[in-house]
Amino acid sequence: MKITVVGTGYVGLSLATLLSQFYEVIALDIDQSKIDNINNRISPIEDSIIDSYFNNKNLNLHATDDKKYAYKEAEVVIICTPTNYDPNNQEFDTSTVTQVINDILNVNNECLIVIKSTVPVGFTKKINSTMNCNRIIFSPEFLREGKALYDNLNPSRIVVGDKDHRGKYFSELLKQIVDKDNDLIKIELMDSSEAEAVKLFANTYLAMRVAYFNELDTYCEVHNLKSINVIKGIGHDPRIGDYYNNPSFGYGGYCLPKDSLQLLKNYDDVPNKLIAAIVEANQTRKDFISDQILKKNAKTIGIYRLVMKEGSDNIRDSAVQGIIKRIKDKDCKVIIYEPKINTDVFLESDVINDLEQFIDSSDLIVANRFTTDLSNVKDKVYTRDLFNNN
Repeated sequence: MKITVVGTGYVGLSLATLLSQFYEVIALDIDQSKIDNINNRISPIEDSIIDSYFNNKNLNLHATDDKKYAYKEAEVVIICTPTNYDPNNQEFDTSTVTQVINDILNVNNECLIVIKSTVPVGFTKKINSTMNCNRIIFSPEFLREGKALYDNLNPSRIVVGDKDHRGKYFSELLKQIVDKDNDLIKIELMDSSEAEAVKLFANTYLAMRVAYFNELDTYCEVHNLKSINVIKGIGHDPRIGDYYNNPSFGYGGYCLPKDSLQLLKNYDDVPNKLIAAIVEANQTRKDFISDQILKKNAKTIGIYRLVMKEGSDNIRDSAVQGIIKRIKDKDCKVIIYEPKINTDVFLESDVINDLEQFIDSSDLIVANRFTTDLSNVKDKVYTRDLFNNN
């Protein structure tokens, strides 16, 4: 069987890699450097397990930018293109997904089309109607950056937005690639709009957890309490738990910011307080952190890393960028250490990728996440990282 995966980010590449152990898989992308890397078995994203599979597994995987070749004779096409949040329209930009579906239907009138890209609630039902089609289904992904392949091997659940034979077929396809007893995996087949809601509500709940512990930390910092003691004290309650509880500068990355904003948009005609508060809380936290940094009266503020978390190469919507913008607005001098970017200037600030030079040049080092790189200069570091994890 031939399977085509469109888009080779975290979602697409991890799925393509695992499925190519059993089937011919074509990875379609528009980025020639990604295509070349995949065909040379070099992972274009940071994921140690993908690296291991590329080096040690016999994969029937080929990357291309040829749409006709990719779609022709494919039995399944999985769409994993990005749907960024458009602040002007206040919702996801789904134009790439729509374009891909048009391209598929122009070449192949029989394949199952599975949307893995995150979309607004109701999108799949609408696109099936618009395209006069009944073989487009939605299946959300629940992957962490830097752990995408691991999470596909060890899914918490498989959700497919189709209750008919197509949904069952695709859920069985996903079960085939997992690395544990198939009987232990929770399979949920549901309406496509319900599956779309699962994705948005799940990520907004996680954003709420981050915001909650950040506001707890804000209170403790203002009142000179040790946040770590309070968090440990409440985390032993099994109803609360000890996950997603490490304070930060705010939630960021590919999913939580845009998904919570999209969910809020879906609430346009529905009464709500909490969903709006989750979005607002993230901005409030960044305001507070920025004020705390400014109170230090440092001449040169060094920003240690732009990536969202350890083990990730993603700087998009990282919370620390919001901090940089706020303190730059107060005419502070900012320098940045981030080896993942190839530029001398970022956000109108100098980038110094020599760690020792960066440390020596900084009067205060601001770190969303603390690492051993900074162990010898703890007295210069401002961070809210209490547990040294993501």
